[in-house]
Amino acid sequence: MKEKLRSFVDQIFNPIHSILDLGKEKLQDINLVTAQGLDVSGYLSIFGDMPQIWQVTISSLLGSTVLLLSLLIFRSIFRIYFAIKGGVKWW
Repeated sequence: MKEKLRSFVDQIFNPIHSILDLGKEKLQDINLVTAQGLDVSGYLSIFGDMPQIWQVTISSLLGSTVLLLSLLIFRSIFRIYFAIKGGVKWW
């Protein structure tokens, strides 16, 4: 009886379990791609002839631009979240 019940429960949750396994596998594949990183030295080699202080300045400007863009994206996502939350509240 216990084995039949276990088999029945496994039949119910097997499709869900396989979908979760597939999702986990895909996320691990994505993690391997992102773990390699991005090599921007090919793009920044044009600044290689400049003095060190200019290279640091340009790197700092690029880093701060990326940070500001990330914050703008975060703010936009939060505004969308609050708009949806307010819309659901009045639904």
